[in-house]
Amino acid sequence: MVYKKLRGDSCFDRYLFWILIAIEILMSFTLFGYLHIPPISITIAYLPILLTGCLFDSARTVVVAFVFGIASMYKASASYVMPADAVFSPFLSDAPVSSILLAIGTRMLFGLLIGIAFQTARRSRHYRLWIGLISAAAPKVHSLIVYTAMGLLFPALGKHYYSALHWKLNDTVFVVVCVVMVELLWAFYQSDFVQHIRMCVDQSVNNPYASKRMSLFLTVLELFLIFMSVISAIYFSQRESYMLGQHGVAVSDAISSDLLLLQMQFLFASLALNIFTVILLITTYKYMSYKEYRMEMDVLTGVMGRRLFLYHCESAQKADVPCMGWFLFVDVDYFKAINDTFGHSTGDKVLCEIAQKLQRTFGDVGKVGRLGGDEFAVLVEQLLTPQEMRQRLEQFQKDISGMLSDRTVSCSIGACQFIFPQNVKNLLEETDAVLYQAKENGRACYVLKICEEEKPKCHWFE
Repeated sequence: MVYKKLRGDSCFDRYLFWILIAIEILMSFTLFGYLHIPPISITIAYLPILLTGCLFDSARTVVVAFVFGIASMYKASASYVMPADAVFSPFLSDAPVSSILLAIGTRMLFGLLIGIAFQTARRSRHYRLWIGLISAAAPKVHSLIVYTAMGLLFPALGKHYYSALHWKLNDTVFVVVCVVMVELLWAFYQSDFVQHIRMCVDQSVNNPYASKRMSLFLTVLELFLIFMSVISAIYFSQRESYMLGQHGVAVSDAISSDLLLLQMQFLFASLALNIFTVILLITTYKYMSYKEYRMEMDVLTGVMGRRLFLYHCESAQKADVPCMGWFLFVDVDYFKAINDTFGHSTGDKVLCEIAQKLQRTFGDVGKVGRLGGDEFAVLVEQLLTPQEMRQRLEQFQKDISGMLSDRTVSCSIGACQFIFPQNVKNLLEETDAVLYQAKENGRACYVLKICEEEKPKCHWFE
């Protein structure tokens, strides 16, 4: 499959990136990052780094690698860890700077190399093959970087770069796991199902049905979950110390510190799970609300249907700052005759082209809707002077006039200027009266009803 370039401004991709960070935290602080099936024991906690490199750029890959490095440094700070692991902690080793370089620097370097490798491979026509090759080489690249750094920074441990060159059964298993997981993720991401969800989530920014209150609710929910997780971690850490004391176990400062350390690991895992859950909720909400929005679009012309357009008109009246706007009714002149003469397929084509012309004329300042049959409406939400409105309407009439070779197509247009906010029902009635005036004037024309802010009295212009 040809590689599809990922857009950095994709809302769906941003959510996916945060999910990968949450997965990295979960895998680093829980058993999900470590497979122990005797005699095989392998670490797969840095698998999200490969997944990020496969889907995104090197910068994001480095960020996920940084999270993995922080997690490994944190876990190495417990008093019960092995001496070889303690060197990853700046609190337990005699060289804190070297420990930070080992725990975080090596992982960020690994993330950078993996990200660059995937970015380079994307230029190839055989990117799917390169995914497998890079994923297969990644475990040994990671080991090589870490062991080389350990040999340079902590030579007393006796670890050197050639320590990574030995091949064991664990290495074979991990290579298979890496290749299979990354290939499956790439295939799943490129599937029509995920791409459809991606499109819906990315387009949801233009969805008038999306509720800001729901977004606020989900944000408050996440903050509440974070707060409760922190309180729970502190409480259970204290209760564990008390419980051990009740059983006659003397809880030293070192034991208390390790208990708190373990409880904080549980906290981080809980927070990651909360983030994962809330992002899925947000994504699902945006997807479902966008699907509802698309169902309200006019199937033939692609503009808003009647219900959606009127809903948008009501929402637009809630603008914080009052301003001048326009409401337009646009009727196709003698549309029944066009259908009867040229057929319904030609009639449908005329409606589609008129909708496109209206979008081109007013799409930068407002919204277009089809209210039914050959009747369209436009809500202009930005300030346009009467002269600017006349220019746009005249250009619109000119654009649609030649769409049929054997007949001139025209529209009767009523345009009513108003001040936000306005009662939509009254606005519809006033504009309908203006449209009726245009039809009375012989059709193929427009009538403007201008309301000057200094003079509430309205004036008629043709």
